[in-house]
Amino acid sequence: MVKRLAVFGDSFNPPHRNHRAIAEALAERFDEVRIVPCGPRPDNPRTNDVEAYHRAAMVDMNFAGLDRVRVDLFDLEQKTFTQTHELERRFEMIGDVWHVIDADLARGGGRGVSEIQTHWESGTRLWNESKFLVVQRPGGAVDAADWPPNHAWIEIPEPMSSSEIRSRIFHREAYRGELLPRVADYIERHRLYLGSPSARSTRIRLSERRFEVCFDERNSDAAKLAAQLDAYRHAEPELIVVIGGDGTMLRAVRQHWRRRVPFFGVNTGHLGFLLNDVLPMDVEEVELPLWHLPLLYVDLENEDGAAQKALAFNDTWVERATGQTAWIEVGVDGHVRLPRLVADGALIATSAGSTAYARAMGAAPMPLGTPALLLVGSNVLRPAYWRPVVLPIDTEVRFTSLDPEKRPLQAYVDGVAHGNIRRLIARVSNTAGVEMVFAPPHDPGAKLAAIQFP
Repeated sequence: MVKRLAVFGDSFNPPHRNHRAIAEALAERFDEVRIVPCGPRPDNPRTNDVEAYHRAAMVDMNFAGLDRVRVDLFDLEQKTFTQTHELERRFEMIGDVWHVIDADLARGGGRGVSEIQTHWESGTRLWNESKFLVVQRPGGAVDAADWPPNHAWIEIPEPMSSSEIRSRIFHREAYRGELLPRVADYIERHRLYLGSPSARSTRIRLSERRFEVCFDERNSDAAKLAAQLDAYRHAEPELIVVIGGDGTMLRAVRQHWRRRVPFFGVNTGHLGFLLNDVLPMDVEEVELPLWHLPLLYVDLENEDGAAQKALAFNDTWVERATGQTAWIEVGVDGHVRLPRLVADGALIATSAGSTAYARAMGAAPMPLGTPALLLVGSNVLRPAYWRPVVLPIDTEVRFTSLDPEKRPLQAYVDGVAHGNIRRLIARVSNTAGVEMVFAPPHDPGAKLAAIQFP
C-alpha cells in the first residue's frame, strides 16, 4: 500500500499553536507529515527577521512529540527556497504527496487566476495534476468551483497569524497565548523580533527540577552524582544535565541537540572546559549565563565518491592515513589559499573546540562564543612557518586530498572516524546549535585563564 504523505511548508516565523493543530489534524489523516520551514524567500524578506538557527529551534520545539510528524530543515540549512514542484520531486519516492495549502491560495481557481496558477513555478501543471490538502478557517469558505481538481480539506479555528504575533512582540503586546510555552520562553530569552540582532549569550533562571541526565558510566563519581538526580528525571526536561568530562558532553550534544533543551555540564573529569563544578540545584533562582553555540556542518566525499554529512561541536580534521605526509589543498570561501599544505593533517575548530585538539596543535584558544573559526595545521612542513589562522564565523573551509592513492587522508568529526576521504568541506551550520548554561565562578572565562596560566 502506498504511503500517504502530507507536505506542510511555511515560514513558521514564529511557529504557533495553530500550526501544531494543523499538523495534529494531518497526522490523523496521513501516514506521514513533513514540516518544511522555508529558507529565504525572494517575495518575502521577513523570513530573514531572525537567524535561521533560531527559526529551526522554534520549529523543532513547536512540533516535538507528534506521532508521524517530522521536521525537515534542508531549506534553512542550505539557505534555499524550494519551490512546490521541487518539493514534490523530492518526496514522491517516499509516498503519495499531498501539498498543504491555505484556502486563500485557491481563490479564483475556477477562472484560472488563483495564486497557485498565476504565481507559482509550474503552477498550472501543479493545479491540474497534484494533490492538495486545503486548510479552511471559519467564515473563509472558498467557492466550490475554485477548488483544485484533486483536493481534500480540513477546517481549523481562526488563528492569529505569524506576522500579527511578530507585530505584538515588537510592540510589547500580549502574544504568549498563541504560542507553546517553550517557544515563547525561547523568544523572550533571545529577545527575538524586537528589531535588533540577537546576542550569542543571554541569561536564564533555572526554576524547575526537570532533567534529562547523561553521565559517563565508566566514571564512579559521575554515576554517584547521576543517582542523586534520579528523582528529577523527566520526559519533558528543562535541562539536559551532563556529568563527566568534555568527551561526555560531546556525546550528549550529538545525541540530544535536536531536542532544543539547554545543556548543563557537571565536571567529574579533568579540566572540563564545557562543564561546571556544581549541580543545577545549587544555583536555582540565580540568573546564569547561557550561550548559544553553533555546530559545524561537515560535507565529506569518500574515496569512492559517496557523500557523507556530519555535525561537529568542537572540530573536524583530516590527517594522514599512512606513514606518508599528507598533501592537502586548502580552500577558503571558494579560493585556494594553500595550493599544497604538506603536514600530518589540518583542522577546523569552533571557539568551543579551540581549547582541545586545536590548542594541542599550537593554536591560541579563543574565548567561548567568539564569532570565528580556527584553521590549524599539524606538524606543518610546507609552507614553512605557516601558523594557525583565525577566520570569520561564516567562512567555508575545504580540504582536498592531492594524492589520495599514495597519500590518503582520513577524516574525523568530533573525534569520530569517518574513513578515508577525498574532500572535506566545513562551515558553521545554519540550523544546528546548542544552548549551554554556565555557573559562575566556574565559567568559561575562568577555565580559559586556567589553561593559559597553569
